[in-house]
Amino acid sequence: MREIVITENEAGQRFDKMLAKYLKEAPKSFLYKMLRKKNIVLNGKKATGNEKLKVKDSVQLFLAEETILKFSGERLKVIDSREKLDIIYEDQNVIFLNKPVGMLSQKAKDSDVSMVEHLISYLVKSRKITQEELVTFHPSICNRLDRNTSGLIVAGKSLLGLQVMSRLFKERTMEKYYLCLVQGRVGEKQKISGYLLKDEKTNKVSVSKESMRGAKESSEIRTEYRPVKASDEVSLLEVHLITGKTHQIRAHLASIGHPIIGDYKYGNKPVNDFYKEKYGLESQFLHSYRLKFPDLSEELPEISNKEFQADLPELFCRIASDKGVL
Repeated sequence: MREIVITENEAGQRFDKMLAKYLKEAPKSFLYKMLRKKNIVLNGKKATGNEKLKVKDSVQLFLAEETILKFSGERLKVIDSREKLDIIYEDQNVIFLNKPVGMLSQKAKDSDVSMVEHLISYLVKSRKITQEELVTFHPSICNRLDRNTSGLIVAGKSLLGLQVMSRLFKERTMEKYYLCLVQGRVGEKQKISGYLLKDEKTNKVSVSKESMRGAKESSEIRTEYRPVKASDEVSLLEVHLITGKTHQIRAHLASIGHPIIGDYKYGNKPVNDFYKEKYGLESQFLHSYRLKFPDLSEELPEISNKEFQADLPELFCRIASDKGVL
């Protein structure tokens, strides 16, 4: 017999949904048969499967251990990460991290190690989640940054945190700000809009002022920026990402003649070569540095109406200071 005590991360869902996650290789017919025969019970009583689970409910599986192992499938593999996470904020529901340049936000293929794997390793090592809980709930990040973009990553540690943060990004009710160093002098604050079309083969986007053939209405992009400080050569911009599409900031700024320094995909190669040779800059100078949350007093009061910032990487600070814009 195996007992599972329901935690906050499993609470609120239907009993049969939880069983389908725990015994993910088992046919639904098997699960309902076990419920009818009382080989699977809830709080010591026969259950139908449509019950809503509550914290501290007891699920008992009167099944052979071989059967449980057979139907549970492969468990989430937790890596032994040595990565020291730059934690901006953490509570029982959410954690905000400062992602370094070069790290994937999420896996692109099975062999990858991303911020998600480092996060789960940290949570297990610090005993903030157990291996048993990982069977039915996976903490995860809620926003993605390009591999070579640094800055704030938002992750849900609990089901509540994951749901609320994911909703905020989807509904765009959280304000997202970036810092970037661009080519040329930018003199005033502006809000720009356009239409974005992605080429799946090259993983590159193009921007037009008019709706393009093949671009849907959802491809409209809006970006707002203001100069923090500018010289004749470069400008340090604070960018408010109003919509959030693939490579939006990089392509949008390049389309108005101010490509991001270090961006080989959308920028100026000779200029980027200069910064690479002089400073060792091998990524775009783009950093997700500030998040501003709306009123969350009923769901996550700890972060309601608050702002969080992530420090610029050391190399970015050195370049901006050297150019007189920081």
